[in-house]
Amino acid sequence: MSAANTSDTAPLRILVIDDDAGLRRSTSLILADEGHEVRTAADGREGLQRAEAFRPELILVDVRMPVMDGLAFLRAWRAGGGSAPVIVTTAYGSMELAIGAMKAGAYDYLAKPFGRDELLLTLRKASEREQLRREVSRLRAELPTGRRFGGVVARSEAMRRLLDLLEKVAPHPTSVLLTGPTGTGKELLARVLHQESPRRDGPFVAVNCGAIPEQLLESEFFGHAKGAFTGADRDHEGLLESGAGGTLFLDEVGELPESLQVKLLRAIQEREVRRLGETRSRPLDLRILAATNRELGVEIEAGRFRSDLYFRLAVVTLAIPPLAERPDDIPPLVEHLLSRLAERLGRPLPGVDPEAFDALLAWHWPGNVRELENVLERALVLAEGERIRFADLPPELRREEGAPARPTPAAHPVRPAGPPSPAVASFPDGAPPSGDRIPFDIDPDGDLSVKRHGARLERELIACALARTGGHRGKAAELLELSDRALRYKIREYGL
Repeated sequence: MSAANTSDTAPLRILVIDDDAGLRRSTSLILADEGHEVRTAADGREGLQRAEAFRPELILVDVRMPVMDGLAFLRAWRAGGGSAPVIVTTAYGSMELAIGAMKAGAYDYLAKPFGRDELLLTLRKASEREQLRREVSRLRAELPTGRRFGGVVARSEAMRRLLDLLEKVAPHPTSVLLTGPTGTGKELLARVLHQESPRRDGPFVAVNCGAIPEQLLESEFFGHAKGAFTGADRDHEGLLESGAGGTLFLDEVGELPESLQVKLLRAIQEREVRRLGETRSRPLDLRILAATNRELGVEIEAGRFRSDLYFRLAVVTLAIPPLAERPDDIPPLVEHLLSRLAERLGRPLPGVDPEAFDALLAWHWPGNVRELENVLERALVLAEGERIRFADLPPELRREEGAPARPTPAAHPVRPAGPPSPAVASFPDGAPPSGDRIPFDIDPDGDLSVKRHGARLERELIACALARTGGHRGKAAELLELSDRALRYKIREYGL
């Protein structure tokens, strides 16, 4: 890789400190040829004097020098409030000194003799890191002070209020219902509630209520005794028991069938659980947290969710707003997620070009924080250098010509009807409805029952999702944000 491609690095004020006059001269020529403004000094003491007047943006300093060596200069520079990145240079055999300088706050080191490309590449890395540091400092200064609780950082007023409530309820055994769109971080906040509670040393058991086959739900939740049914060849501890002393998190709780809702309500009320095939009950000691992206009030009105269970689960409700409603949270989320992703992928923490950052701020994030994390991971993997550039973002964020912001209905043509496969729904008239438009009009003078119209709207949405996917239930369930089991139930319920 040729470091001649460093024109992206803005001109800098660079101070070169070395007792070798020839090296000072050659290094200055290389840097000046790249457009940088260069000053030199022969030892650390002279370097401190030059730095006071020159105010360098980057410093190259030799480790071994008379009068004041590089390590002493670095300590004096930092003690005096100097913040510019320092790159130490060292000859072979002085690596321990270079490592000591890194521990004292040097950004990087160069082993002598170093070539032009090596010098410019190291310079570019230090410059981009400094640019990112300034970018983060600027954003922090421009935005309100963040609120931190349990490792969650928020700057928006809505999320700061949410964290205030989270902090108040965490120490108590109170049941909490977390609501909000998919991808907003409901499970993350549930884990924070657990970690900040007196039950932190107990288990945190998370279960997706829509992912367990209906015929196994009771056994999975309550456990079973050996011989309770065909195939029960040993005792099985249920999820409620496994959370003893800790927290049980019921994700997508709105997917539970009514038969299990009744038994779960009884277990919560009586604080005991009975395994299938047993006659004795076991004491239940756990805190229950639940989450849903559905409007449980509508589900209660439609008769699909028990109001008494709802009131048991929603003693406190935490409504998480979508990311589009809290753009102030995007900068700290980008910083946090990139740090975590870089560590996981074994990459250096990247910078973000201003144009790319503006695109991240401008996007409406229908997939919320989960989508933001996916976009950043994709950009980090595709980035060729140590900065995320505008070109590394997905086409929909770049709004390139020929790449629509999001798929439109026209991009999903309806396939002709054919023999349905086991995963494909059939329609009573032999073909799915055409188009994606929802044929739903409200007469302001007519029936305004939310319950009746809610069911009608749900039916139309399911029909349109099936039309868009050519009747494929799995893909339709993804569009509707329903589990496969819930969609199958609603297809039967509405006669689709």
